[in-house]
Amino acid sequence: MAENLSQTVLGLGLTAKLKDMMAAKFELKCLPEQVDPKARVLVAQALNGVDRKLLDSLPNLELVVINTAGFDRIDIATMKERGIMLANARGAHDICVSDMAMALLFAAVRQVAAADRFVREGKWLTGRFPVNRRVTGRRMGIYGMGSIGAAIAKRAAGGFDMEIGYYNRNPRSDVGYRYFDSLLGLAEWCDFFVIACPLTEATRGTVTDEVLRAIGPEGCLVNIARGAIVDEPAMVEALATGALGSAGLDTVAQEPHVPERLLTLDNVVVTPHYAWATSDSQMDVLNCAVANVDSFLRTGKPVGHVNLKDYA
Repeated sequence: MAENLSQTVLGLGLTAKLKDMMAAKFELKCLPEQVDPKARVLVAQALNGVDRKLLDSLPNLELVVINTAGFDRIDIATMKERGIMLANARGAHDICVSDMAMALLFAAVRQVAAADRFVREGKWLTGRFPVNRRVTGRRMGIYGMGSIGAAIAKRAAGGFDMEIGYYNRNPRSDVGYRYFDSLLGLAEWCDFFVIACPLTEATRGTVTDEVLRAIGPEGCLVNIARGAIVDEPAMVEALATGALGSAGLDTVAQEPHVPERLLTLDNVVVTPHYAWATSDSQMDVLNCAVANVDSFLRTGKPVGHVNLKDYA
C-alpha cells in the first residue's frame, strides 16, 4: 500500500487476547480512549454494535472487521452508502455451531434435559419416562445454506442418514440437496427445521405462526442463528399448545431475557447463545480477525469479505 495511507488499526471492545494479537502485528489504538480519524480499519466486538455515529466519526474508514458471523448490530445501510467494506469471522464458527445444532436437536427431540430432571427429582423410582421419537433417518429442513447450514447438512446427512432440504435466497448449484422456494413448503416437508441464516430486515420475523404450525406437533425447531428471525410469541404459544412438538434454542429475541412461559415447558431446551463458544472456536475467531486486517493492509481486500449488496 502507498506510504501515505494510514496503517493504524482501531479497536472497539476487544478482548485482552485480541488486543495483544493486534498490537503485536499492527499499530493498534483502542476506542474510545484513543482516536485516529485517519484510520482505515476498525476491528469491533460485534455485540458492541457499529452505528452511524461511530462511522461518521471515522471519515477515512474503509473496512470494519467483526469477530462473529452475524452482523445484525452493524449499520449496513451507512456502510453501503459510504462504500465501507465488512469482513466477518466466516468459517471460524462453522464446526462448533453446527455441532451444537445437532446437540440441540437431540436434546429437544430425545428430551435429554427433561429426562435428566426426571431422574434428579426421584421420579424414576416410581415410573417410566415417556417414549419419544427417533432422530436418524428423518427429514431436515435448513433455513440458510451458507457455510454453517452446509456444515449442519453434512452432519445430518452423513452421520444420521437424514434427507436434506433447504431454503435460501437462491438455490446453490454446488450442493445436491433439495431446494424449496418457500419457507412454508420447507416446513411442511421436514421433520426438523433448523434456522441457520443471518438476521437481516429480509429475514426478521419470517418464521411465522403459519411456518411453525407447518413444522407440526411431531416436528422440532432448532435455532442457532438469531431469535428475531422467529415470531417468538407465536413460537411460545405453539410449543405450549403442542402445535409445535419441540424446540432447541441457542438464542431468543431479547437476549438474555427469556420469555417466562418458555422456561416452564419441558419440550424446550434453551442455551445462552453459546454454540460458538469453545476455546477452539474462540482462537479461530481471533486468528480470522488478524488475517482479515493483514490481508486488507497488504492487498486492499480482507479474506472474509461480506458482499453487502446481498443485504438490505
